[in-house]
Amino acid sequence: MRILICEDSVLLREGLVRLLEHGGHEVVAALPEASRLMERVGETDPDLCILDVRLPPTFTDEGIRAAMELRRARPGLAVLVLSQYVEERYASDLITGQGGAFGYLLKDRVADVGEFIESVERIGQGATVLDPEVVAQLLTRRSRDDRMRSLTDRERTVLAALAEGRSNQAIAALLFLSEASVEKHITAIFQKLGLDAEEGGNRRVLAAIAHIESTAAPAPGLPGAPTTTHTQTGPLS
Repeated sequence: MRILICEDSVLLREGLVRLLEHGGHEVVAALPEASRLMERVGETDPDLCILDVRLPPTFTDEGIRAAMELRRARPGLAVLVLSQYVEERYASDLITGQGGAFGYLLKDRVADVGEFIESVERIGQGATVLDPEVVAQLLTRRSRDDRMRSLTDRERTVLAALAEGRSNQAIAALLFLSEASVEKHITAIFQKLGLDAEEGGNRRVLAAIAHIESTAAPAPGLPGAPTTTHTQTGPLS
């Protein structure tokens, strides 16, 4: 896979280059900031772009704005955003925005090389990969939504696993359930959330998260300010 990296930290940028190349991928460009990102994407035609959320010159939202522009301008290009913290507002904008395959991971995930490379490859193959912390926060902050409150604790656990991109078989192994039980829980979840269980895996998971994001109010006592999170999603078996 051809990959372009945009990360201001020299150590992390060079570390990503080595990890990805060691994993058999080609890094076509490694940029310290986003001013020439669109130009370099046009020149190198990558399959995947990896961007930091906060880039020079202000280190606020340059990376996230660049990611959203890429998703609008090149919907066939896979995009992976790396963040130091869970920034819920940004995650919500990207999850519900236009574009192709997408990932939002916390930088801590890079430390687990195998998991990180697997996530990169899943995104390159068309999956949506969200850090589990992102999904957990979206679920928690929107717990007042009537449809979310109708889910049982087990169904919430299964929904979180769905959003992490786990297959039915993987969820069954994780929760010590039969695959038939997992399928029953998934059917119940989408019925309660008013979603079409016949849609593809990515669209189903994104629809669930988008539904929670758009319809629920913040839980009592929780600030409305953005926070930070990470999760992974992909097609179901």
